[in-house]
Amino acid sequence: MTRGIALAIAFVAAWSAAGRAQQAVDAAALRTAVTHLSDFDHDARVEAGRVFRRAPAEVAVPILADAVRANGDEYVRYRALTLLSGFPSPTTTEVMSSLRGDKNDRVRMVAYAWLEHNPDPAALPALIAAFNKEPSEFVRPALTRALAAQVKDPRARDVLAPLVLKGADYFRGGVIEALGEYGGRFAIADIATVAELDGPLQDDAITALGRLGDSAQIGLLAKLQRTAPQRVQPTLSAALCMLGQACAESAKYLKETLAFASSTSGYQPLLRGAAHAQGMLALSGAKGALDVLLDAGLAAKTDAVRDTIVLALGVVALKQPDLILTVLEGRRDLAATVELFADAFDTLAEDYEEERFYVVVRRAFWAAPADSARRRVAEALISKLEF
Repeated sequence: MTRGIALAIAFVAAWSAAGRAQQAVDAAALRTAVTHLSDFDHDARVEAGRVFRRAPAEVAVPILADAVRANGDEYVRYRALTLLSGFPSPTTTEVMSSLRGDKNDRVRMVAYAWLEHNPDPAALPALIAAFNKEPSEFVRPALTRALAAQVKDPRARDVLAPLVLKGADYFRGGVIEALGEYGGRFAIADIATVAELDGPLQDDAITALGRLGDSAQIGLLAKLQRTAPQRVQPTLSAALCMLGQACAESAKYLKETLAFASSTSGYQPLLRGAAHAQGMLALSGAKGALDVLLDAGLAAKTDAVRDTIVLALGVVALKQPDLILTVLEGRRDLAATVELFADAFDTLAEDYEEERFYVVVRRAFWAAPADSARRRVAEALISKLEF
């Protein structure tokens, strides 16, 4: 054996030993972090999550999976599963699939939310069976969306179609929203029926009609502009734009309405409608729509106005994280706009969806050049949102 080969073998052995030692240190730190996932101290909980998000997947995943399966603290199980969702792996898939019938409502909710974003046709019969007996109002919306994500399958359609017109408004609203987002065009006639009724579901139905892209609904929406209450008018305008009608006029109207309702007391329902409609346009790809919403949030003079706008911003962020990164790259007021999203996430408290946002931002941070605008935006979000 030559001296060069011997040195190379010795280096590899030393490197492997160092790697194993580092993994042992990481694993010890993560086992300690598990105990803090349900800590009463907010900073301790946040730091525990940060430790896992920065850990190598090969070390973090087994520890999180073990915590989900065996920890005696139910909140630790929930937080561990939420963190595990950020690590795509066969173990994650196996754990999620095994928890659809778990006794913990929060754990079931995360498992179904994960299946929404990772649809598995083989799991559809189990989802349908669970839907027919799920008792928790807290879990049912996530299960509904998991079914809607497979709405091209007639079995999913058969379950969801009747629920547009019957049941509690809270659940019907979730069904209508999910069908609008996942292309449930088979339900357009029933959704249009709901859109014509003044009530709590009218806004959801009009939003869904805009998202479903059926130009045959233009006449109905135009008619509703003459008869619907003031609070619904912004959503009607946005929906018509999404169907290709008067987008320039809609953009001008929504910007002016948002400014008026933000600065005039007594128009909170109109403000909610305008903020929601502006978010609709942003999600549909309308250029400048998100900037209008950000500007309105920064200009808000009262907590009530700011809270309404940041809620709409949070919805956009959770549904399209990449859009947030792209738009913030062009903002000069980065610190102030990131503060809006911090407030939004505090308001929404959607742990699973926020974890998905964090995953996208972390990936963007590492993929971007060190001196790029994308890296700067991702770093600001990571720092302010404490992930």
